[in-house]
Amino acid sequence: MEHEERRAFLVRAAALAACGASLAAAGSASADGESSPPATPPSPGAPPSPEGITAGTLEEAEKLAGIRFTAAERTQILRTVGELRAQLSGRVASGTLPNELAPAEAFRAELPGMPVPAVTTDGDPAELPLFKMSSQVPGDDALAFAGIPQLAAMLRATLVTSEQLTKLALDRFERLNPKLLCAITVMREQAIARARAMDAELAAGKPRGPLHGIPYAAKDLLDTAGVRTTWGAEPWKDRVPTSNAWVIEALDRAGAVLTAKTAVGALAYGDIWFGGTCRNPWNPEQGSSGSSAGSASSVAAGIVPFAIGTETLGSIVSPCTRCGVSGLRPTFGRVPRTGCMALTWSMDKIGTIARNVQDCGIVLGAINGFDPKDAGSVDRPFTWSMRQDARGLRAGFVPAWFEGEAGAKYRPVLDALRDAGATLVEVAPPKVDAGPLTLPIVAEGAAAFEEITRSGSDDTLSWQVDEAWPNTFRQAWFIPAIEMVQASRLRRRAMETMHAWFMQFDAVVSPPFAGDLLLLTNSCGQPCAVARCGFDDPRTPRTATVMSRLFDEGTALRVAAAIEARLGQWDRFPPT
Repeated sequence: MEHEERRAFLVRAAALAACGASLAAAGSASADGESSPPATPPSPGAPPSPEGITAGTLEEAEKLAGIRFTAAERTQILRTVGELRAQLSGRVASGTLPNELAPAEAFRAELPGMPVPAVTTDGDPAELPLFKMSSQVPGDDALAFAGIPQLAAMLRATLVTSEQLTKLALDRFERLNPKLLCAITVMREQAIARARAMDAELAAGKPRGPLHGIPYAAKDLLDTAGVRTTWGAEPWKDRVPTSNAWVIEALDRAGAVLTAKTAVGALAYGDIWFGGTCRNPWNPEQGSSGSSAGSASSVAAGIVPFAIGTETLGSIVSPCTRCGVSGLRPTFGRVPRTGCMALTWSMDKIGTIARNVQDCGIVLGAINGFDPKDAGSVDRPFTWSMRQDARGLRAGFVPAWFEGEAGAKYRPVLDALRDAGATLVEVAPPKVDAGPLTLPIVAEGAAAFEEITRSGSDDTLSWQVDEAWPNTFRQAWFIPAIEMVQASRLRRRAMETMHAWFMQFDAVVSPPFAGDLLLLTNSCGQPCAVARCGFDDPRTPRTATVMSRLFDEGTALRVAAAIEARLGQWDRFPPT
C-alpha cells in the first residue's frame, strides 16, 4: 500500500482506532474538548485491581471508546477486570503466533444464496495466437520490452533461448538496480541454471506452456527455499525460508525462470524498504509507490516481462499507476497465498504485473488454483483467451469521474471502448459507508505483527512517519473488539451492496482511485485490471482501472485489453 488515496484511508482508520478502548490512562480532555471531572474513586469495599487499574483509568478509557459508565458500573467492572487481564496475559505467555496462522473465521467473497454469474465463461488462457516470425533476432532493447506471446514464439522458433533472455534480465538488474533499488535479492546462479534446464526441455520437444523459459521476478513477500525472503523489513532481512510459496511452485511447473526477489515497502506498505526507496523508472526522483514497488519498477524498466505482486489495498494498482505498467488483482481467494507473508488474512491477494493486461491474463492462468493450506483459497476455474475482444460487453462508468480537469483526461478511455464495440452504461456510484472497512487492515496487521510492537523492534523500520505501520499498529491496540465486530457486519452490508451494483453491467471502468472504489472492491473481493492509456506528460504515464464481478477476471481483461489496444501502444519507454 502507498498512494495518497490509501493514506487517506489509513487516516480514517487511525481516527477510528483512536476511539478504541484502553485500560491505560488517556488525556484529561473529554470528546467535546472540555475538562472532565475528577474520576470517582471506587467504593471502600472494591477489590484491588490489576496493574494499578482504577476507576479513574476506566473513566479515561471511556473517552477513547466513546461510551460512559456510572461510578457504580465502574466499581463492578473493577471487581472482574482482573479475570480479563489474566486471560489476556495467559494468551501472551503462551508464545508468539506464526505469521501464517490465519484466524478461525475465513473470509469468502461470494455471499451465500447470492450467486455471481460470470460474463466470460470460455477461453483457454494458455492459448496463444500464431505469430509471423522473422528470421532476424531482435536486439536486446527490443527483447527487453517484448511481451510474453512474442517471447514464447521466439523461444519455440529457437530465435532466442531462455538463457539469453534470463541473462538479459540479470544484466539489466545489475545495471539498473543501483539506481532503481527495485530488487532485494538477484538470483543469478540459480536463474541461469534454471534457464538452461528449460532450454533443454524445449529442445527435447517438451514445452510446459506459454511461460516456459520466460524470466520473471517475485515480490519479496513470497517464500523461496534457500533464498532469503525479507518482507522488506529490518527484523527479517536475514530470513531464509526452507520451502517455496505455492505461487512460486506453480510458476516453476509452468516453466518460468525466477530471476530476483523484488523490493517491497516494509511489511507491505509503501516503497521504502531497508535498502532505500524503490524508484519509478520514468522519473527516478519519485518513489515507485507500493507496496509491490520493485515488481512494477522492474517491469517498467524492461528488466523482466512480468513480476508477481500482492495487494491488500492498492499495492498492485498504485505502483502500476505510478510506473505505467499493466496489472491484475484477482478475486479474493482465486490465487493461494500459502508461503506468502500475511498482512490482512481477510483481504490479501496475489496478482500479476506485466507489460500489458493480456500478459497478466496468461500469468493468472498459471497461478490460478486451490490450496487447502490457505484458509481463504477457493477452487474456481479461470476462463479467458487473448483472442477475445470487448464487442458487446456492457461497460459501466460514473459520469462524474470523467468530468472536470482531472477526469477529462480519461474521456479517451470511454471513446476507446465505444470504438471497440462495447456499450457504455451510466451508473451512480455505490452508496456505501467505506470508513469502517479500513479496520480489518489496521487490526489484522497489528495482530500479524504483534511481536514487533511488544518488543519495540518496530523502531528499527526505516519508515516512521505517522501513517507508517509502527504508529498504525500501536494505535490498533485501542480498537475495541465490539468495533471490529460491527465493522465486520458493515462489511457484509457493503458486500451485498456491491453485489447488486456489479449486476448492472459486465465491468466498470474508472480513473485510478476514483471515489472509494479501490477500498470497496478490495474489501468485497472483486478483481481489478490496470490498463495503460497514455501519458500526462513525458515522465508521467496514465492508466485506467477496470473492475468486474467476482471470479470474472476474463471480462475485466477483455475491457482493459480493448483500452490498451487503442491507447496503450506506446512508442517510448523509460530512459533506462
